[in-house]
Amino acid sequence: MSRPVLVTGGAGYVGSHTAKALAQAGYTPITLDNLGRGFAHAVKWGPLERGDVLDRACLDAVIARWKPAAVLHFAAFSYVGESVTAPGLYYRNNVVGSLTLLEAMRDHGIDKLVFSSTCATYGLPVRLPLTEDHPQVPINPYGASKLMVERLLADFGAAHGLRSAALRYFNAAGADPDGEIGENHDPETHLIPLAIGAALGTQPKLKIFGTDYATADGTCIRDYIHVTDLAAAHVAALRHLEAGGQSLACNLGTGSGLSVRAILDEVERVAGRPVPAEEGPRRPGDPPELVADPALARRLLGWTPAISDIESVISTAYRWAARQHNRSGS
Repeated sequence: MSRPVLVTGGAGYVGSHTAKALAQAGYTPITLDNLGRGFAHAVKWGPLERGDVLDRACLDAVIARWKPAAVLHFAAFSYVGESVTAPGLYYRNNVVGSLTLLEAMRDHGIDKLVFSSTCATYGLPVRLPLTEDHPQVPINPYGASKLMVERLLADFGAAHGLRSAALRYFNAAGADPDGEIGENHDPETHLIPLAIGAALGTQPKLKIFGTDYATADGTCIRDYIHVTDLAAAHVAALRHLEAGGQSLACNLGTGSGLSVRAILDEVERVAGRPVPAEEGPRRPGDPPELVADPALARRLLGWTPAISDIESVISTAYRWAARQHNRSGS
């Protein structure tokens, strides 16, 4: 068998795309997922172990069975709104789950971890584009939980020699260009699948939150990064650690932003039909603009986005969504 690596949360959106990239790079991704928010059908490139990172006995058994050389950690809840109304859920799953995993890794002698972090650790930007030395002042429990795990990684590095890569995503988007997997959340909260769903009639009319921002068209600007590019960054980070590289934290984004209206225009162009939408007030805490400075990832990992242009992002996402819609017989 090719080199086994443990992929926690590998049945989810970014985790499953990364599992494919790992398999293509010569690894065997061992997915550990409780399937509470992931999907067994998304696990195509290695075995699925159904279990939870909060279950230490399960972690011990899976690690003993497969003897992974490293861990890629995606098992987390990631709905900002839900984290505000149910913070305990987020701190238990995201923080205690990560601590349980790190203790199991320590006890089994696994010293390399790639962590799925987020730009939400920065909070409201005080300068743009966001660099890794920007203050980390998260404004919701989701971002706070991810920042706590980054601190855990640093402390386990100092005490136990753990080497880690914390990858701070901006807006993950798109779907596998081969059409094998895609974005599937329940409930769906992300702009692009919601806009595509509105165009296809599988989602209600899209809500535009705020049209009075100090941007060119009045809507929020975000940095959209194709999920396949994110997957490639995880493989690059794993190789960095395998080569003896030091721990790092870096942004994963394109360095440029797109407004909500620009996204809707592109969805309409690709779909060949309008996106039913209605305007509403701003959501509390939504900054006008979030854009990454991805220079550090380019320098340390040799990584640059390859298919994160807006046409590739929207077209791959639309093909995936349309295929699922057609299969459902709707």
